[in-house]
Amino acid sequence: MSELEGKVVAITGAARGMGRAFTEAYLNEGAKVVAMDLSWEPTGVSSDNDETFVKDLRANDNVIVCSTDVSNDEQLDAAYDATIAKWGTCDVLINDAAMRSRNLFPPSGRRLTLDTTDEDWTKMFAVNVFGALKVTRRFVRPMIAQKSGSIMSVISSGALHSSFGGAQMAFRPNSIEMPYQSTKAALLTMMFYLADEIKKDNVAVNLMVPGHTRTTGFDEQNIARREMGIGSRNAPPPLTPQHIVPLALFLGGRDAKSGVTGKCFDATTWNIEHGIGTQEQFEDLAGAAASENPAVSAR
Repeated sequence: MSELEGKVVAITGAARGMGRAFTEAYLNEGAKVVAMDLSWEPTGVSSDNDETFVKDLRANDNVIVCSTDVSNDEQLDAAYDATIAKWGTCDVLINDAAMRSRNLFPPSGRRLTLDTTDEDWTKMFAVNVFGALKVTRRFVRPMIAQKSGSIMSVISSGALHSSFGGAQMAFRPNSIEMPYQSTKAALLTMMFYLADEIKKDNVAVNLMVPGHTRTTGFDEQNIARREMGIGSRNAPPPLTPQHIVPLALFLGGRDAKSGVTGKCFDATTWNIEHGIGTQEQFEDLAGAAASENPAVSAR
C-alpha cells in the first residue's frame, strides 16, 4: 500500500504540463485529488497532449475538477469548500499554477526589465506570489488542525543565486525573464519563512526546481526566439514534465517531523542522487525536434 493512498492532494495548474503529471501520479498512488486550473479547455498548442484528460478526471470519484483562477478569492473559496464538503480535509498542497514570461509576453517571453510596465509586474505578482499565498492560506487550515501535512511550491532556477568569491551572484541573470524570476524569488523566500513558522504544527513546506521542461507553449516560444535570432542550437533537449514527479511524491509523504522541511530541491539532481534516473532518461526528444531546440526556457 502506498503511503499516499487515501490522502487528499490539492494541485493548482493541474490541467497540463507538470500539474497534469502531478495529478496523474497522485491518482496512481491511490490519492484523492483537487485539480484546480484557470481553464480546462484544450489550448491547441503543440506541446499539449490529448483532449480526453479532463473527461477522465470528471468521471473519477476521487477527483474534484475546479475551474480556478488562483488570484480570485471567490473561486478559491469554492474549490476549498468543495474539498472540505467531500473529504473533510487536505493533506498535501502543490502550488504549480503560474504566469510565465511567455504568457505575459507571447510568444517569445522576452522583454527587457526597463521595457516592462508596472502593470506587467502587478499581473504576474498577482498570480505567482499572491495567488500562491491565497491558495496556501486556505488549504493549510486542515493541515494545521490535524497537525500533519505537506506543502510544495514550484519555482525556477532563475530565482537562485550562489556565492562566488564572497559575493552572491545570480544563477542565470541573462535569461531576460522579468518580472517572472522576481516572482519566483519572492515565492522562494515566502515559503522558506512559512516553513519555519508552521514547523511546530508538523506541516512541511518545501520548494521544487524543475529542469528545462517542455510545457504548454514551449515549442511556440522557442520557434519565436529562433526567428528573433535568440538562443543557442546547442541547448540541451527539454525534459518531460514527469521528471519532477518522483520528488513530488516523496515530499507528499513527508511532514515536518520527518526533518524534510524548509528546503529547495533541484529535481534533476534529486533524481540522480536517489537512483531515479539521469537527465537523459527524461529527455523529450520529440519536443526538441518540434521546436528545433533553439533556446533554454525557464520551465
